[in-house]
Amino acid sequence: MPPAREDDWSDSEDEDLAEVETAVLLGVPDGPLDLESDLNDVAVSRIGGHPAFLASPEPSLSSSQCKICSSPMELLVQMWCPFEDSPMDRALYLWGCGRAGCQGGDGTVRAWRGLRYNEKYAIKLERKLAKQREREQQKAEALAEEAKKKAAGKINPFSLKNSTSAPNPFGLGAQLFGDVSPSFDQDGSATTAGAAKVDDEEFSSDDDEGSSSEKSLVTAMASTSISGNESPWKAAPSYPTLYLSTVAEYISAPPKFKLPPGTQIIDPSEEDGKAGGKDVSWISEAYENSLDVDQVFDKFSKRVESEPEQCVRYELKGAPLPFSSDATFKRLFPDPKQEPLPVTKPAFNVVQPQKRVYDPSSIPACPLCRGPRVFECQLMPNLINVLSSGSGDEKLTDEQRRKAVEKVLKKGDKDAHGSMEWGTCMIFSCEKDCCLDANKKVSKEAWREEYVLVQWDV
Repeated sequence: MPPAREDDWSDSEDEDLAEVETAVLLGVPDGPLDLESDLNDVAVSRIGGHPAFLASPEPSLSSSQCKICSSPMELLVQMWCPFEDSPMDRALYLWGCGRAGCQGGDGTVRAWRGLRYNEKYAIKLERKLAKQREREQQKAEALAEEAKKKAAGKINPFSLKNSTSAPNPFGLGAQLFGDVSPSFDQDGSATTAGAAKVDDEEFSSDDDEGSSSEKSLVTAMASTSISGNESPWKAAPSYPTLYLSTVAEYISAPPKFKLPPGTQIIDPSEEDGKAGGKDVSWISEAYENSLDVDQVFDKFSKRVESEPEQCVRYELKGAPLPFSSDATFKRLFPDPKQEPLPVTKPAFNVVQPQKRVYDPSSIPACPLCRGPRVFECQLMPNLINVLSSGSGDEKLTDEQRRKAVEKVLKKGDKDAHGSMEWGTCMIFSCEKDCCLDANKKVSKEAWREEYVLVQWDV
């Protein structure tokens, strides 16, 4: 499993992420989506096109309306993303307004989640969880038995009252009669040889069952898509449809530069700002002035370079990658509390700079279950480039793709179709993934809007 990364932020140099596979999943375009069966399949994630819905009847077209111009917006991304160990089929839908006059306003990017109870998968899931509970109980009983035997062994060796039978001088009783005492796993839990075998078989069975469950979950789904030609969704504006594939985020090692043998590094400050009778103190001053850059955006750009094609970053309950040091960044990564600096010489000490820590407490709770919302995913600038090009099969070199992304980031492509001007859109979803109706009662289907934070490219 990929190592968890720290949810903190520092304006200093990047942490060492070389040769690390992160916990983030990246969504990248994977060619035109033309098959009718895939277009109608909710489990096929996509960029653009029309949505395929879980809920029946289909949601109102007003779900995609821009809150500024009230016009239907284009579907940006649809993702199949059920929660782990949940009996609910789940898809996430993201719409965005491309009207130039709406850019920078609230409600121009909207996110909805569709839920539907999957009865067949729920039965298999309950069977799997029951086996897990049974294994945990067996391990607890084995551990208790081992503790009991250890306690029984602490007797007076000279007392005939507590004596039962002579000990086996060769220690062969266990092998001959199968009375194997529990052995301890790496996690400290006790298991017998027989129980270990059963565990292995059950885990193998669970893996096979999980694999078949995933297949049956997809094939057994009623892909409602858009019901009939009379549906208003058919007339909704849309981008060309592309497959959205998933890859792991891998941070490659940066190139290492080595100085030629014999090279000397001269620090001008060692010469008191003088070199050959000339004042060179301006060198350091000019360098310091050139550091007037957005460190957050710089870190964002470097992170994106690891996979320039990424259109979506997905990390449920993770931390977003901020685009710039705007009000949204300061809201999610507030200033750390600094200790007051000492003013007297005896109290002088070195105060280490504090890092910004991701704090989602400002995100509003789910309006239905009142549970917290957690970060789930974010849209990346390359999505604007992909939607604007209208073609997912265009082959670009790495350099061309890098320039295209940089052009979008710098707002250079003003006349591109869509003309969306955001840097990133962060989606926060209900942590409980609640499935409640308007009366807050448990339901088998749900269509709920989630919270979106946009960092604009201004």
